[in-house]
Amino acid sequence: MTPPLGETIREHFERQILAGTLAPGARLPTEQQIMAQFGCSRMTVSKALTALATAGLIERRKRAGTFVARPRVHSMVLEVPDLAALVAARGQAYRYRLDQRDTVTSGEGHLAGHPALHVSGVHFADDRAMAVEDRLVSLAAVPDIAAADLNAEAPGTWLLHHVPWTEADSRITALGASPAEALLLGVEAGTPCLCVERRTWRGTDPITHVRQVFRGDSYELVAHFGPGAS
Repeated sequence: MTPPLGETIREHFERQILAGTLAPGARLPTEQQIMAQFGCSRMTVSKALTALATAGLIERRKRAGTFVARPRVHSMVLEVPDLAALVAARGQAYRYRLDQRDTVTSGEGHLAGHPALHVSGVHFADDRAMAVEDRLVSLAAVPDIAAADLNAEAPGTWLLHHVPWTEADSRITALGASPAEALLLGVEAGTPCLCVERRTWRGTDPITHVRQVFRGDSYELVAHFGPGAS
């Protein structure tokens, strides 16, 4: 059965966005151009674009056009910024050290069964280790990361700059540093640390799973609640 034309248009642009052919911030063709390309009505195009906007893949700006949505770096109640930007905002020098990089097939979680790039490394502020990170990135959803220079740009920073995500969840716990984590962080084993685990999706496609363990004296999470808070 042939799908409705509006669904065909939606899938056409969704594939380009998810593949990275249309990068974050890229402008989509005008409605008139899409109408001409697919031989359809404005209403059909509008329905397709509305579905993409609802999925968080595009932004429709009045009088400006339609653009691929840029990655969001915060949720409604908890900001989770790019670590490089966070450290720089504190007036410190940021550095990321890539310790391991390989390709695996994930066996659990939302990336189970997906070929993934596995990377681990350490984030530094003024040459003092602040966090160890272990990350999986779906190669099916983000094939370009296979060729990315992750020594020059940390994986999280690269993803924020290149891959729009539409859904994320975070799990935050307190724990004592394991012997391996303690060695990388330059602390005693068992030292109190903050662990942040995050999963992201783009539409229905899983993007990444990351586990970051922060020195307790190097990172804080701040949220503001109250009338009018956003």
